[in-house]
Amino acid sequence: MELDTIKNLLEERKLTEIKKALNEMNEFDIAEIIEDLPEQSLVQVFRLLPKTMAADVFVNLDEDVQIKLITALTNKEAASIIEDLYTDDAADLFEEMPAVMVTKLLSNVSKETRTSINKLLRYPDNSAGSLMAMEYIHLKKGLTIKESIARIRKQKDEFVSYDSCFVTDNERKLLGFVDVKNLLISDPETMIDDVMEECEHVLDTMMDQEEVANIFQDYDYNTLPVVDSEKRLVGVITIDDVIDIMEEETTEDIEKMAAITPSDKSYMKTGVFETWKKRIPWLLLLMISAAFTGGIITHFEQALSTYVVLTAFIPMLMDTGGNAGSQASVSVIRSLSLNEIEYKDTFKVIWKELRVSLLCGITLAIANFAKLLVFDKVSMQIAFIVCITLVMTVAVAKLIGSSLPILAKKIGFDPAVMASPFITTIVDACSLLIYFRIASMLLGI
Repeated sequence: MELDTIKNLLEERKLTEIKKALNEMNEFDIAEIIEDLPEQSLVQVFRLLPKTMAADVFVNLDEDVQIKLITALTNKEAASIIEDLYTDDAADLFEEMPAVMVTKLLSNVSKETRTSINKLLRYPDNSAGSLMAMEYIHLKKGLTIKESIARIRKQKDEFVSYDSCFVTDNERKLLGFVDVKNLLISDPETMIDDVMEECEHVLDTMMDQEEVANIFQDYDYNTLPVVDSEKRLVGVITIDDVIDIMEEETTEDIEKMAAITPSDKSYMKTGVFETWKKRIPWLLLLMISAAFTGGIITHFEQALSTYVVLTAFIPMLMDTGGNAGSQASVSVIRSLSLNEIEYKDTFKVIWKELRVSLLCGITLAIANFAKLLVFDKVSMQIAFIVCITLVMTVAVAKLIGSSLPILAKKIGFDPAVMASPFITTIVDACSLLIYFRIASMLLGI
């Protein structure tokens, strides 16, 4: 069913047909279609969904549509949706809502749900505690396989994942986990302690979400337990949450690498004024820093007036240097994010980039030397100056591009900040200094 079809059926008041069609659709597809409806129609269609589907459709809606919908529903309807959401999804929703609305909604849900959501809201943003779900399979030490399976069946609608069952002692301290497959194939009278395995990786509530994502990615987990400072099991994080984290972190890095302050909204949902606020600080900073480039050119004004031909090659040298630096920085930033390199690898990285830069620089210089003599018809001396500068500029650019991100991470900054625009500005100044110094020495000016 398409959006236009739903609109036509709504106009014709054929609600039964809409309800029948929605029952046969996937929750994600329903969310994609109805989130473009006007508010009144959105609420009307959402109310036609079966209770078993409503929460799943709600989770797949955009955040601003979720807020618009939840505020339009009655208190009873809103409370019903929140009760059916997993706690991590409910907490994510409340983080985006005004405090008055949060208080109102929480007052209409059960005490247990309210306690769970409030607990998640107390954790710092982007921490494992703020991401975890509190609906997990929890088994106690001393149960038999038969008793464990009976417990799972009794609470079958309360779990975010059935991959692993986590075992705790009487104080709820994590002891290990049992794979669901082992529960099914083991003797019913076997003790859970005998088939339990130790958890190789356990997440702390205060662990940063990027570190969480790295553990999932490195070891191919589907579910991991989260414990508090006293090693008590408090929640789980599943792979679907990690996919969202990775998308968020990647988007943030891309924005920082493009000199844009990261935003949690999509491009089309970010207003013009808000977009301006995200971009203008970096543009101002880069414009001011680029003033050094102008100062260098002014300082060597005499050399340029004597050999005007030198001016023609400034853009090429600056662009080549900026591109070379960007190549190195992007490669290193990516490797840092994947934990492929660390601060101790700095000299290895620099040594590698130095060799790469010499190969690239010499190749570019040879090609450029031929171009300068054949097409630009400059003197051998000018061609030599430009090509020597080119080799040195590429070398300096790659050294700066590879070392700055590592240094940034070491002192606590995000390496993505040291990407294309920032490095390009530094390399531009360096390339001009190299160019004019070489020209001054060889031309005697």
